[in-house]
Amino acid sequence: MFGREKPAPAPQPTPIAPAAARFDSASSPAVAGGQAAKIETVIGANCRMNGVLQSDGGIRIEGMFEGQIQTAGNLIVSESARVVADVQAHNVVVSGQIKGNVTANRVEITETGKLFGDLNVNTLLLNEGAFLRGQTNMNGDVEAPFPDAVQVLPARPVAAPVLESGDSD
Repeated sequence: MFGREKPAPAPQPTPIAPAAARFDSASSPAVAGGQAAKIETVIGANCRMNGVLQSDGGIRIEGMFEGQIQTAGNLIVSESARVVADVQAHNVVVSGQIKGNVTANRVEITETGKLFGDLNVNTLLLNEGAFLRGQTNMNGDVEAPFPDAVQVLPARPVAAPVLESGDSD
């Protein structure tokens, strides 16, 4: 009250989230509705599932899955995951292994990721060390560059080499 005023408290640093948490936060790619896709479904590392997995939100697989995956959100296949399925998703990040065809807007295969199957994507990101075996079809209205017709120039006479006359012993 009298004399000295109390100093303002020092600001507290904000903790940095691990990479996996940053992916499914508000900074992750947006889905069609304009909202960030959050991870709603997690298949744990000790879990084995098979069948058809359908979701409107994000899916993270850390265990084993066999069947079909369809999501309007993102699919994250972690390093320990093994997936044998055809996949349809908005975005796919592969750090583990997928065996099956993938249809997505964007596919990223990290340095530990392996994908055995055909891709139908708009954007493909392969990190150094990533493995991809299959055919890739990138959608878009990009025309292949074709060179202009090659112009054939008329032949020019080539001058004969001039020999110096010198000693003829």
